[in-house]
This record gives sequence, C-alpha cells and structure tokens, in this order.
Amino acid sequence: MTILIIPIAFILISCLIYRHLTKKLNYWEQRNIVGPQPMPFFGNLKESALRRQPVGLVYKKFYHDYPQEKVVGIYLMKTPALLIRDLEITKHILIKDFDTFADRGIKFGEKDLGQNLFHADGDTWRQLRSRFTPLFTSGKLKNMLYLIIERADRFIEHLDKVTTIDPEQEVHFLMQKFTQATIAACAFGLDIDSYDTQAETLQRIDKKIFTVNSSSILDMMYPGILKKMGKSKFPSEVKDFFVNLTKKVIAQRNGKPTDRNDFMDLMLALREKQILGPKGDTDTGAEKVVEMSDSVITAQSFVFYAAGYETSASTMGFMLYQLALNPDIQDKVIAEIDEVMKKHDGVISLESMSELNYMTKVFDETLRMYPIIDKLKRCAQMDYKVPGTDVTIMKGQTVLVSVHGIHFDEVYYPRPDIFDPERFSVKNVADRHSCAYMPFGLGPRHCIGMRFAQVQSRVCMTKLLARYRVEASASTKSRCQFSPTRLVLYPEGGIRLNFVKRQP
Repeated sequence: MTILIIPIAFILISCLIYRHLTKKLNYWEQRNIVGPQPMPFFGNLKESALRRQPVGLVYKKFYHDYPQEKVVGIYLMKTPALLIRDLEITKHILIKDFDTFADRGIKFGEKDLGQNLFHADGDTWRQLRSRFTPLFTSGKLKNMLYLIIERADRFIEHLDKVTTIDPEQEVHFLMQKFTQATIAACAFGLDIDSYDTQAETLQRIDKKIFTVNSSSILDMMYPGILKKMGKSKFPSEVKDFFVNLTKKVIAQRNGKPTDRNDFMDLMLALREKQILGPKGDTDTGAEKVVEMSDSVITAQSFVFYAAGYETSASTMGFMLYQLALNPDIQDKVIAEIDEVMKKHDGVISLESMSELNYMTKVFDETLRMYPIIDKLKRCAQMDYKVPGTDVTIMKGQTVLVSVHGIHFDEVYYPRPDIFDPERFSVKNVADRHSCAYMPFGLGPRHCIGMRFAQVQSRVCMTKLLARYRVEASASTKSRCQFSPTRLVLYPEGGIRLNFVKRQP
C-alpha cells in the first residue's frame, strides 16, 4: 500500500498543477473572441519564453494572422490579455480614454528602482510626470547641448582611430560607445572614456538591464507578484550600482545643483526649490505626495540612463545599416548635412538640427522598420466596453498594442519591407491614421525623453556623416535577425559595415 502512495500523490499533484495552469485557457473562447490556440504553461508565448524569438515579433505575428479582427485574444503564459488591431480602438485606449488605461501594470518593489517614471503607475506616475516634464523643454536641452557635442567630437576621434586600423566595424557596439558616454555625462555628470574601467562596469550593467530574465515570466504568470514580494525586475547588481552612483554624485555636489545643467542638476534643483509641495494628508484621503528623496532621484537617473543609452544606439545602428544598403538615400542625407552646416558655419545648434528635414524622414523610417520599443502595454483600471465591439475588458486585464505589427501593415505602409523615407513626407503623414506610427508611444505616457533622443542622435549622425560614408562589407547581412534575449529590438550577431572617410 505504501508503495502506491508516492505515484498516486505524484499523479494528483500533477493534475492539480495542470488544472491550475490551464483553467483560464478557454477564457477568450467562452467570449467568442478569436486568437491563437494556447498551450499549458506557455499560453501563446512558447517561442518567446524559450528564447527562440523576441516577444515583440510574437505579437507582430498575432497581429498579422488575424487581419479581419479588431481585437485578438491571447494568453501571456496563463493570463488572458487582449491584442488591439484596430487603430481607432488604439486611439481610445492610448489617448481618448487614457484615464482608464493610464497604468502599464509593470509593477515591482519601489525600493528596487520601481519608483521610476517608466514603471510607476497611479498617482506616483502622475506626480513624477508633471514634475519631470519641464526638464525636457527646448531651453533645458539647449543648455545641455554642449555635453552632447563634446562627446560626439570625442566619438569621431575614436572612430578615426579604430577605422584606421580596420574600416569594418560592428555599428551597434560602436554607437553604444557614443550613447554611453553621452547619457553618462547628461544623467550623472560622469566624464568617462570609452575604454576605462568605469566604462567596462557600465557595459556590464547595461547588459543586465536589457537582457530578458525570469522575472517577466513570473509577472505574466501572476500579475503584480513582484510588487507584493518587494522584488525587482532587475538583478540586485543593477540596483546597487545606481544607488551607489547617485549617492556619490549627490555627495560630490553637496546636494545642490551646479553649473553643468545636466539631469542630476535639474533634479537637485527640483528638490532644493521644494517644487513637489507639501506632504499629502493620507488620513483624510488626500493624494500622497512623492518626495524628491535620494531613492526617487536614483530611480529617475536609472531610467533616464537606460532609455537614453540602448534605444538611441540601436536606432543609429539600424539607420547606418539602411544607409549602407541604400547609397542613393545616403547621398541625399550627406548633401543636406553639407548644405545646412555650410549655412550655419559648421555650428551645431538646436536651430541647425531642426533644418535637417530629410534626415528626420530617414530617422522616422528607421524607427518604422525597427521600432525599438515594439509593443505597448496597458492595464485596465476599471471594466471597459471596447468601442464598436461587444467586448468588455475587465478591470486588471492587460491590453497590448503591437507597434511592430502596425508599422508593417500594408494598409498603412505599402511594401513595408522597403526602406522609403518619403513615407514621412508632409502629405503622406497627413493621409495616414494618427496612430499608424508610434515608435515613442502615444498619449500622455509617450516617451518623455523623445526630444533628448532625437537631439542626441542627430548630433552624432551629423558629425559622423560629415566625415564618413558607410558601405556594406563582405560581412553585411541582407536582412537582420533579432536577438530573443534582449528586451528591446537588437540585431543578433550585430551589423558590420565599412566606414570610408569622405574626401574633403
């Protein structure tokens, strides 16, 4: 009898686990909402969970597999979620009915960098957003521009050295050198060399930030569990690094703003002026006020660094790749740079950068083909009847928008695999739906650092293409494969190009 207990117990436990993992997998079928067939444990994310394909491309496939549907029912592991295909519904969720979908629902412990502007939800996000929006005005960026230009000049010096040894370079790694130095200077006031030990430490931290880990799977299995457990989405080494770095920088400045005009100065100025106002009275139900503590400053510094480093480097890398494959487009970009720089006596300013109209089209087309943040996620704060359908999104459910899917929809972009900057002519933009292009998100939760990213990238590309052309090498692939282990769109194996110095 004792011999039978163990296998019976094993079978019983297995049945209970199976039931737990599958009991919600008929949720959309019961509501007559079509979608891909889920499987136990993985739901519809097997390819992503096993690191075979980036999750953004998985959502892109779901988007294109159901061209006649406005919404598609999918499962994030065992959790039902709704993928939105219709752009009018997308507009309601991201803009018109934003208050219902203000939260991203990516929650983890506030003491573990969770109180940052990207991941924060509810009143915390609203207060952070209102306080930090003024940090990204044209005036603030103008004061910071000298830091970007200095790093761009040093980057070109570095490029001269490495291409003299070997004209073929891996462009993403190369562009990361620039964005790492720039964002370190603008976020923390760090003046790093591309090859010193501080840079090596940052490179290790960067990899940990942008590498997919098991916390995402756990959060999809049990939404909100990371916050309940007080756990982070990032390894402890990441948290410790930014906590110690922020403390060091604040101590060096005696807790007061200096004359650098970087992000740390701006945040210290906010604290010094007590711009957040008095504390809320939680006993009376008044709004709790987020104080500008060291931990809040650390969380913002972390997200400014993370957002400004990888996304801009990847965008510039993909842009150079397409310019190498399309030399006629590169000719137009270079001609425009030469003309604008001649007009402004070689001086880079926000004004001269604003005149690079064709380069702007090239950047826009790059971000259409390679949306670095290729999916948007929102969490319903209350039950919501989806306009034009019989579907109700329940409170707490996740809603997804496939940016990559929309950007490759032939309805909005004929022959989407062709790189064509003229898609972003004034007329073509006006003729498209306002939600057909969203590389920085849309609505009140669009990327707050969008203008900084644009300035940083344009300065670098202006300096680079004023001195070099890029050409395909024997190692250049005709199509990019994307890494399944990265949180953002990243080329598997990198992209190798030749850098050819232009004749004076």
